[in-house]
Amino acid sequence: MLNSCAMLLKLLYDCANFVTLQLDFRNYHFLISRIMEQQKRYGHFDDQHREYVITDPQTPWPWINYLGNEDFFSLISNTAGGYSFYKDAKFRRITRYRYNNVPMDNGGRYFYIKDADTVWNPGWKPCKTPLDFYECRHGMSYTRITGRKNGVEASVLFFVPLKKWAEVQKLTLKNESSEVKHLQLFSFEEWCLWNAATDMENFQRNFSTGEVEVEVPNLGISTSNNSSKIEGSTIYHKTEYRERRNHYAFYHVNSPIQGFDTDRESFIGLYNEFADPQAVTEGRPRNSHAHGWSPIASHYIEVTLQPGESKDFVFLLGYIENEPDKKFKAPQVINKEKAHALIAELNTTEKVDKAFAELCEYWDALLNIYKVRTGNDKLDRMVNIWNQYQCMVTFNFSRSASFFESGIGRGMGFRDSNQDLVGFVHQIPSRARQRIIDIASTQFPDGGCYHQYQPLTKRGNNDIGGGFNDDPCWLIFGTVAYIKETGDFSILNEMVPFDNQPGSEVTLFEHLKISMDHVINNLGPHMLPLIGRADWNDCLNLNCFSWDPNESFQTTENVSKGTKAESLMIAGLFVVTAKDYVALCKKIGKDDEAERMQQAIDAMVEAVKKHGWDGEWYLRAYDFYGHKIGSHECEEGKIFIESQGWCTMAEIGADEGMVAQSLDSCKKYLECEHGMVLNNPAFSKYIYEYGEISSYPEGYKENAGIFCHNNPWVIIGECIAGRGNDAWNHYAKILPSYVEEKYQTLHKVEPYVNCQMVAGKDAFKPGEGKNSWLTGTAAWMWYTVSEFILGIKPDYDGIRIDPCLPETATDYVVQRKFREADYEITIHPNGAQKGVKAITLDGTKIDGTVIPYSPGKHIVEVTM
Repeated sequence: MLNSCAMLLKLLYDCANFVTLQLDFRNYHFLISRIMEQQKRYGHFDDQHREYVITDPQTPWPWINYLGNEDFFSLISNTAGGYSFYKDAKFRRITRYRYNNVPMDNGGRYFYIKDADTVWNPGWKPCKTPLDFYECRHGMSYTRITGRKNGVEASVLFFVPLKKWAEVQKLTLKNESSEVKHLQLFSFEEWCLWNAATDMENFQRNFSTGEVEVEVPNLGISTSNNSSKIEGSTIYHKTEYRERRNHYAFYHVNSPIQGFDTDRESFIGLYNEFADPQAVTEGRPRNSHAHGWSPIASHYIEVTLQPGESKDFVFLLGYIENEPDKKFKAPQVINKEKAHALIAELNTTEKVDKAFAELCEYWDALLNIYKVRTGNDKLDRMVNIWNQYQCMVTFNFSRSASFFESGIGRGMGFRDSNQDLVGFVHQIPSRARQRIIDIASTQFPDGGCYHQYQPLTKRGNNDIGGGFNDDPCWLIFGTVAYIKETGDFSILNEMVPFDNQPGSEVTLFEHLKISMDHVINNLGPHMLPLIGRADWNDCLNLNCFSWDPNESFQTTENVSKGTKAESLMIAGLFVVTAKDYVALCKKIGKDDEAERMQQAIDAMVEAVKKHGWDGEWYLRAYDFYGHKIGSHECEEGKIFIESQGWCTMAEIGADEGMVAQSLDSCKKYLECEHGMVLNNPAFSKYIYEYGEISSYPEGYKENAGIFCHNNPWVIIGECIAGRGNDAWNHYAKILPSYVEEKYQTLHKVEPYVNCQMVAGKDAFKPGEGKNSWLTGTAAWMWYTVSEFILGIKPDYDGIRIDPCLPETATDYVVQRKFREADYEITIHPNGAQKGVKAITLDGTKIDGTVIPYSPGKHIVEVTM
């Protein structure tokens, strides 16, 4: 009873920010229901299997996973919703998905099981028939969904095998009853007509172009001249293949079938929904052949199971590209040789199990590169499993394809991809190397760059263009991280073009040089960097000046000539990255260039001290008119997090007390229960000179929302300043494992990965998450905990040891593979927040804090 009263009082306190309550009989029941809702749990971590286990399909928002590690990818929700694509979610969308639909998360890979008069799905949706048991296990690049109904268990393993352009769906049906079960099984996929944008727009064309081929040997139906070689049945999607495309998709099952459908209207019914397709409810496929309209792929299989018997069915969703001169086997008959070969590699349970084991071994190897044992399960599971896993996903997708990004409007970000590198480079350095070259190839000769590029073509996105003046600095950030991890200085000599134009190649080092020069050559009246269209905060649009709702804040510059808008965030970023550039120049013997850039650093530091300090914190910017942004002088938006983070990371004014005062101001004005808000106070009205940032309601997104992405900047500032207690407190507030323990319902989005934004203290629902998965938060959280809190920092000549810990920290062990070496590093904090007193390497004391690199296995003891 006392516990319930305490919960009630806490809820009253929590609600006080957004609703006025009177404690009478009626709202007592309201409060009790709210308490029960807040305490509801939808799943839990299974650390042993590296899985998050969802036990209730009706999660507060679809909780998704990503399948695939390279080229072929799928998004899958806990009810099997989502879609698949090859490389580019806009131009090579394989299956269709409808965002912002009602009901939510409709469309995906579905299996309908008809057992007498009951129709149900293993993942609950779309029929939503109540299940006797439901479980979804999201693992490392795989998802397993299990449902039970009336004595039948259906378990589906979804994954993309390594180096394969296909999604495996291994369905296992088991009869757990004492009766013989006669089941009717219908599979379902809906084809997207390749370009996901025109798929939703150009219906006068789309409804006429859809084409399929069907290969069902046991029914005597085939458009292939060698169908006798196929074991099972395949439906091919070949829309537009006759013209400029040389790719098609297929959906295969390794079993004889008793029917099929390829036309959506025939299968579902024109006025039916996914929940009641007429072919399923009637128990009768149509054997429909799509000509235009909306092509789908559905297999019909009649299954008989004896008591205790189980059967496996392997469904395979694949993508094929043919050479232009080998597109057809016969007139209007596609060349299926590659499809048959791919099917043959994955057409049995044994082959699929082997491929799945290889995938698991792949992730074993990746997650063995960096492991920590602290005794804190919530910390260890994030560092060892989920943070690294999310870093892989963000490396693959940047910000392009999630359940908040449609994969249509955005490509790979220049700044985003460089930031994502620091969370990924230790996993697969060769891919990180290629990514750096791809990014640099979108740069312009003056050091500017395209803000985004398309993953399929690797060319810059003209729809967005450039002009975001923080972008060039990030190329140094990503490149330095790669070289420190690998020791590969040869990347600096790679010849890289400008704007992907042949003949314009210069060395990557020259790209780094002009990146720095772009900042130096674009300074404002206070000798601070010009912001351009925006800096990291794309919504601070100081040159837009828009009253037209049809204009884009971020790509419209109504006042571009003579701009004076300056960014303190870029100033701090420049100092941090330029210091890295100077150290790199000295390392490779370019001392004159190092000296030149050091002078630019010194000048920038002085400019920040003189024009960028507001008494308690760093200013955020100067607007077009030279007015201060992020100042005591402002009515709203007096303090911003970005400049506090970067200027404290740069240690600008540390000797004068600026760093410590700035960090204290972050705690005082920005911190709340769920993290640090981006700005404070929130804007209550639209400010013409500021642009999009002031267009959001209070507490959401850039208007005083908690941008988890930039919280780590302040945390790193705390670590550099040696304030371990404060660093840990900030970090734990946005660490998913701590958040999921308290706020599964309130937080709403996936509890196993970071999201971009959490509603701030001024919002209607503080703590509610949005835009999960694809966020720079993943890489920054990894960078923060691995290198600054736990203190294991790759360096040119070895590993630098420099932890910053809370006073309560106990001994911990980090196992770190670094180049050709394996280090086991034991840290003894002894209550210290900062400062290494002694290090022994293989029993011998070393000077300094850098463990010299040498191949082999090494034991390291660190005393603080």
